[in-house]
Amino acid sequence: MLRSRPSRRWMPPCPPSSTATAVSPCEFTTPFLNSSSFVCAPLSRRLSLSTNCIEKIANLNGLKNLRILSLGRNNIKNLNGLEAVGDTLEELWISYNLIEKLKGIHVMKKLKVLYMSNNLVKEWAEYVKLADLPALVDLVFVGNPLEEKYSAEGNWIEEATKRLPKLKKLDGNPVIKQDEEDGEGDS
Repeated sequence: MLRSRPSRRWMPPCPPSSTATAVSPCEFTTPFLNSSSFVCAPLSRRLSLSTNCIEKIANLNGLKNLRILSLGRNNIKNLNGLEAVGDTLEELWISYNLIEKLKGIHVMKKLKVLYMSNNLVKEWAEYVKLADLPALVDLVFVGNPLEEKYSAEGNWIEEATKRLPKLKKLDGNPVIKQDEEDGEGDS
């Protein structure tokens, strides 16, 4: 006779032990959350608030261990409000929003990965603000008017990497530095 395990219908908001875990089960993916006010375990390292109607980033105080923040597919217009996680956040996933200006991004001193495709950035003056991020190595920027314009002209990768020389990956592709190619044949 085969016995099946009872299904777990309810899971506690935090692990029962008093030690910190790598990821606290704290994801908010219920459609149409219209406020970023929430209570979450302060030990959370990853927070997903994607596919909601969030208009601004707020109330991240207390999330001092946050490493990955996913805010894709919302109605966010600017990056203000990230100050509370500026010293810890390593990945920001903010694609499919309404971001035109990158004011406020400079506080993200440990940010390594920025996925911000399909937003509204159209000027190099905004794009170069990403140079203020000392750890940034992976950027997805496809679908922004700036990228679309220069991709159509055939020089997006060259222009984008010239302005952000530390990038190792752009739009999902490894960045091959021109000086590395030229230096291979020289002895």
